[in-house]
Amino acid sequence: MKASQHLKNLLEQWEGVRQQVYLDSGKEPTIGIGHLLTQSERSSGKIFIDGMPVKYDQWLSVAECRTLLDQDLKIPEKTISKLVFVALTQNQYDTMISFIFNLGAEAFRNSTLLKLLNESKYNAVPEQLRRWIHDNGKVVQGLINRREKEIKLWNEVENA
Repeated sequence: MKASQHLKNLLEQWEGVRQQVYLDSGKEPTIGIGHLLTQSERSSGKIFIDGMPVKYDQWLSVAECRTLLDQDLKIPEKTISKLVFVALTQNQYDTMISFIFNLGAEAFRNSTLLKLLNESKYNAVPEQLRRWIHDNGKVVQGLINRREKEIKLWNEVENA
């Protein structure tokens, strides 16, 4: 399974397409569609997009932002393939991609959410998602909104 175009469109809405560096809610430098700059990217001033170094000090094109998102989504996709042992619908899969993209693979790996999901307790996922609303120890309204959107996606019935 792969992240759907529907999810990519949602992430563009939820994260925005930011062509210049900005600080996220945790005050971390970010660019594109929620791409948290790594220490290496910060020190070099370059991001590798499609294998090519791109200076981001001025701005990224929308196409570069979308390609960077595709690259970034490979990590959550690999994480799910390694850690999730139950069947998921596309919407459920996309929800987990969004969650891991936002929180990181390590947080997901150690979460009660993953444990319950792998026990086929699908109905427990929305409640677990609602627990992940803090950044640097503070409740963040943007994360509350994000989790509710993810829950809506989780619960959506797929088109036949």
